[in-house]
Amino acid sequence: MVIILISPLIFYAWQASLRSPIINKQQILFQGITYTRTIYSSPRPFIVHIVAIDLTVPGVKPFITPPKSVSTVSKNSAMTTSNFIKKFNLQLAVNGSFFYPFHERTPWDYYPKPGEPVNVLGKSISNSITYGPSSSRWNVLCFTKDNLAQILKQKQCPKGTVQGIAGMNIIVINSSSKINYDTPAYARTAVATNKKGDQLWLIVVDGKQPFYSEGATLKELAEIALSLGADSALNLDGGGSTTLVISNGSGTEVLNAPIHNKIPMNERPVANHLGFYALPVNQ
Repeated sequence: MVIILISPLIFYAWQASLRSPIINKQQILFQGITYTRTIYSSPRPFIVHIVAIDLTVPGVKPFITPPKSVSTVSKNSAMTTSNFIKKFNLQLAVNGSFFYPFHERTPWDYYPKPGEPVNVLGKSISNSITYGPSSSRWNVLCFTKDNLAQILKQKQCPKGTVQGIAGMNIIVINSSSKINYDTPAYARTAVATNKKGDQLWLIVVDGKQPFYSEGATLKELAEIALSLGADSALNLDGGGSTTLVISNGSGTEVLNAPIHNKIPMNERPVANHLGFYALPVNQ
């Protein structure tokens, strides 16, 4: 009986032990792609993962989750970020747009599970195929055929966009923070670009994990983007969706600490993703 009662605690402790150590780190992941982990202790403990991507480097190409089919472009099948990388042979990916339906009541009562239908919020584009609803609430990150990125305060990407994904808040525009209000500390995923659009940053903040990483406010997220030299930045889906994964040759490796269903290192199946192809460092 005692074993039954404490087994959830043992499982949680085991999962928590799989999280990244609380130390700063920098590493070249692929050609044109560098990873940095930074530890903050004030105003609360939180861990920030930055992936700097040089879009001018040969082999670096963005890729957005394609729709389930051309005839049902408003729906996707939920998929974890690790499975997205495996399915499309990518080197790097984060979770993408906000989506519905969704609920998370208990570790066994949640939606969606892998493969279940979900709806993307906002316009997305995968290999020039557009899907998702058009709404002024959702702003967009767009990639041109010349591999330049731009974050636009509008509901859809310009004609000719090859890849695109929607987020909610534009937190930085014209090298200035647009967040002048308070928000709770939370797990966050954001994307930022320089003014020319040839440099891109993925910003992932672990959250919802006391004594490890409690998350960042939107204002802090904007400040992080500005510290990188960003001209604009867009907030993507966060919370339990926040996930950063790379291909490591033999499989995949989760670089951050996702917290789906309140379980550390548990990935949430989401509606779409922002991924990248890249060449190995030694090639």
